[in-house]
Amino acid sequence: MSGDKTLQPILEQGLAELGIELDQQRIATLLRYVALLHKWNGAYNLTAVRDPRDMVVRHLLDSLSILPWVKGPALLDVGAGAGLPGIVLAIARPELAVSLLDSNGKKVRFQRQAVLELGLDNVTPLHQRVESLESGEGFDQIVSRAFAAVEQFVGISRSLLARDGEWLAMVGQLNEAPSLPEGVTLIEQAVLNVPGEPASRHLLRIAPTAP
Repeated sequence: MSGDKTLQPILEQGLAELGIELDQQRIATLLRYVALLHKWNGAYNLTAVRDPRDMVVRHLLDSLSILPWVKGPALLDVGAGAGLPGIVLAIARPELAVSLLDSNGKKVRFQRQAVLELGLDNVTPLHQRVESLESGEGFDQIVSRAFAAVEQFVGISRSLLARDGEWLAMVGQLNEAPSLPEGVTLIEQAVLNVPGEPASRHLLRIAPTAP
C-alpha cells in the first residue's frame, strides 16, 4: 500500500477544495481508516476500489462531500458496508453519534475492528436488517450511499426517523426527480463536486411532509 506520505497530499488537497478544515489528528485517523480498509479488503471483499489513492477520493472525499448537510446529532447509516459514509463522518465530526447498520456479517466485523483500532467511541456498528431495528425516539438524520433505490431507502427506514428528522440520500447520475412515497417531500437536491471524481454525484435531502 502507498504510505501516508503519498495519500496525505491527495486528502489535504481534496479537503481544501471542499472547504473543509480538519486538524492533523483527524486527517491521520482518516488515513489509518484507509490503511485498515485496504488491509482487510483482500480477505473480506469490502469494496471494489483496490488502490488506496482511489479510496481517498472515492470513499473519503465522497463521504466528506456531504458534511455541510450533516447536523445529527444522532445519525444512522443504512447499508453502511465498510462504514461509508458513517465512519468517515464520525471521524470528521466527533460530536455526532453514528450508528452503522448492515446485514453483512463480514462487513460489520470490519466496522467493529475499525471502531476499536481507531478509538471511535461515537460509532456503534449494528449487525441487523433495517426492518428489524428499533430506534426508540428515532434518528435525526438517516443517510445512505447507494444502498437502494431512493424510494425503497425512504420506505424501509421510515419508522426509524425522528419526528423532525430527514433522510440524506447519496446518489449518482440524476436524470429525473426520484419517485417518493406518499407523505415525504424532496426538500433539496444538491450537486456534490467530489475532488478527483469525474462521475456525477448528488445529495437528496428528503423529509416527511409537514402536517
